[in-house]
Amino acid sequence: MVGQQIESSQESYMLRQVVRRRLNLWALILTVPCTSIGAIMVLLVAPGRIGQTLLVIGQIWLLAVPIVWLVWVDHQPFKIPRPKPRDWRVGAIVGLMMFFTILIFYGLFARHWIDGVNVLSKSQQVVEINQQSFLLSSIYFVLINSLIEEYVWRWFIYRRCEELVPKRVAVLLAAFFFTLHHTIGLTFYVEGQMVVFGTVAVFIAGVIWSECYRRYRSIWSCYLSHAMADLAISMATWQILFS
Repeated sequence: MVGQQIESSQESYMLRQVVRRRLNLWALILTVPCTSIGAIMVLLVAPGRIGQTLLVIGQIWLLAVPIVWLVWVDHQPFKIPRPKPRDWRVGAIVGLMMFFTILIFYGLFARHWIDGVNVLSKSQQVVEINQQSFLLSSIYFVLINSLIEEYVWRWFIYRRCEELVPKRVAVLLAAFFFTLHHTIGLTFYVEGQMVVFGTVAVFIAGVIWSECYRRYRSIWSCYLSHAMADLAISMATWQILFS
């Protein structure tokens, strides 16, 4: 009798694990392709108002799915943990390393590889751009979009990967997913070695941020370093577009 109960308990546990794995797989299916589809639409298929609208819809979807999943599937309350001093220290150290690496790489190599006139022309195909609009969009990407990406790609998608594969593999898998839509954007705006180097750089950044989340279970260090990296990219892009 006891043996049957143990066997039944084991079968019940295995069944719950199978169901949970399938749910996590569906979570990835519902979120990971969204940014790549949005990038393809806004850059290649329907640049302009239609593409921008679809991109915004995709962003809203990415914001909503993790919260709905947390409440309805994981049955947990949505709460925002307070950052710890350690989060800011780690974020500042990693962010400064990324900030200076990006600017040094741009100064030594990327500025010679990128055709600024071509980048500006392609940017105008997507949305009207000038110095004022670029500054506003840069503020958004540095302060807000970097937080959204950490919320989606580390807090939600990395944790789903962690449920499916070992943690070290999850770090690489989440970074790979994070890289996909960035590669699409790079392919549209630049060419050749810049696409390769940019893709590798984004993947490495994704690995670093996923590893930070794996260790500290907080997005705040990732957010600060991500914002500093985006600030460096915005400064380099300003030089490309308007110098």
